[in-house]
Amino acid sequence: MKKIVKYSLPLVVLLFATACEKGLDRLNQNTTSPLSVDPALQLNYAVINTSFPVKSLVFDVGIVQQMVTPNGGVLAGANFNQDSRDVTTANIWAAYYQSVIKNTHDAIVHTKDVAGRSNLYNMARIWQAYTFMILTDEYGDIPYAQAGAGWTDDNFFPKYDAQQAIYPKIIQELTEAAAALNASGTIETADVLYAGNISKWKKFAYSLLLRAGMRLSKADATKAASTVQAAFAGGVITSNDDNAYMRHDANYNQPIGGTLNGSEAANFYLAKPFVDQLKNTSDPRLSAIAIRYVGATSGNGQTVAAGSTDPSKQIGMPIGYDNGSIGAKATADGLASFYDYSQVDRRRMVKISAPVFFVTAAQTNLLLAEAAFRGWISTGTAAQYFSDGIKAHMDQMATYDANSAVAAAARDTYIAANPLAAGTELQQINTQYWIASFLNGPEAFANFRRSGFPALTPNPYGQPNNPDVPNGTFIRRLTYPTSELSVNTGNVNEAIARQGADKLSTRVWWDKP
Repeated sequence: MKKIVKYSLPLVVLLFATACEKGLDRLNQNTTSPLSVDPALQLNYAVINTSFPVKSLVFDVGIVQQMVTPNGGVLAGANFNQDSRDVTTANIWAAYYQSVIKNTHDAIVHTKDVAGRSNLYNMARIWQAYTFMILTDEYGDIPYAQAGAGWTDDNFFPKYDAQQAIYPKIIQELTEAAAALNASGTIETADVLYAGNISKWKKFAYSLLLRAGMRLSKADATKAASTVQAAFAGGVITSNDDNAYMRHDANYNQPIGGTLNGSEAANFYLAKPFVDQLKNTSDPRLSAIAIRYVGATSGNGQTVAAGSTDPSKQIGMPIGYDNGSIGAKATADGLASFYDYSQVDRRRMVKISAPVFFVTAAQTNLLLAEAAFRGWISTGTAAQYFSDGIKAHMDQMATYDANSAVAAAARDTYIAANPLAAGTELQQINTQYWIASFLNGPEAFANFRRSGFPALTPNPYGQPNNPDVPNGTFIRRLTYPTSELSVNTGNVNEAIARQGADKLSTRVWWDKP
């Protein structure tokens, strides 16, 4: 009996230890965290994070003189002709590379060879091409071929591609992806942009292709014409029903709206050139966009009771003034203080739930107007596309807020009084594009440089002694982030050597005099 106990005890201990070891391999496994992410969710995350960052107010919107701030510090930028790499980093670069390109790249990699997700693969290609277009338009040469590959390829220091090489690739991506979209394939209903609607995605892609072609109008007119023709043949957005825009709500605030309803509520004002353009032409969009807190002497004075949307009372803030000089200018303009200038109405146009428009029927019709004027398309007339573009934008205003809707009668009266006139076609078309791109800073900035319209006067602030923005000129691009200069030094320096000095005044490839 003692022998049985003697030999049984070690056996029990051994069996117990073996049983314990069987579970050890699972002790450090997290059974609640996912091992993979649906690429559709990555595309959605990319789309959501494409809503234009707040810092686009400081540069893009200010450069094209739609909104301006007299305050310096972290808000110094376009109105001061002052470079601020911390702002240019936060503006588009960090937001898009970290939250958009990274996710579209991963979505593309994980769907490329999955037949059942061909539509998702091509949707991700289209969105990535759109994002790259914004990035290269803002900065010029950028990481393109190797961008977003940190996780998939362990490439944390991507090389920069020349913009001249990037644009043909963007055009190729949009062309191929649009053609490959198939309404008979799997429909990605979780898509936040169009709920997987293939027809709308195709129109979006071809509208981007039209935009890319027009961007080349001075750099390569032959390529521009053929690209525009291909886009038009494919079918572009000409109805507001197909507009590409991001919806927001109380949980996910519109970025600019969140800021202008918060810490910067009293810091940004509609610029005089923008207000004067609308006011001098009796444009009904002025009352849809603007509010003036009459008699306000401080931010606290900008109350609902003091607010007026009467277009006759709107006064835009002149550019080129700072805190030390704007007060005297406001007095000269008959105002109580600079807080008395007109603002974009933050309770309508930039409320926290306001949409962000990426590509619209208004913009596309106006580009078609220019294409028709140039003779690049023969279907339709420049005059008709021009009036259709204005009509589409006025009708779009109601999407921001019901109280921003433009009455049909007022719309039609304006269109009848402002037809496309011989000899001023390009100026009229692109001035309307400027208006139609209000709050879309990157697009307004890009088309202003491409077309040279509207005919704005260069911001005079500090220019005589400013090496970045010479006297009588405009900011032409944004500068590379400090993080790139310090971490990806070799590649960014190669881009600078090829493109030109890393200054605000350096032109990108397609931006010809």
